[in-house]
Amino acid sequence: MKQILSIPPQFGPLLQSARKSAGMSQTTLASRLGISQSRLSAMELDPASINLEQLLALFAALNLEISVQSRKSPGAAPPSSRPEW
Repeated sequence: MKQILSIPPQFGPLLQSARKSAGMSQTTLASRLGISQSRLSAMELDPASINLEQLLALFAALNLEISVQSRKSPGAAPPSSRPEW
């Protein structure tokens, strides 16, 4: 699977899709991660609640990896997709 994420709301559905593609229920994946099913559900519904360590553990359990690359088109990101730091 190759998926490009551009905005935060895309991440929850990506997690859910990857989990289902791996043939895992929320309960199964949560068990592998050592968390509750309700916490995994919250992560899928609100990915902003995931820290980097949890993200990497999720990806490892789903046999996924992160790749970072420059965007194909030069220029700044649209204002609506800029993070509010």
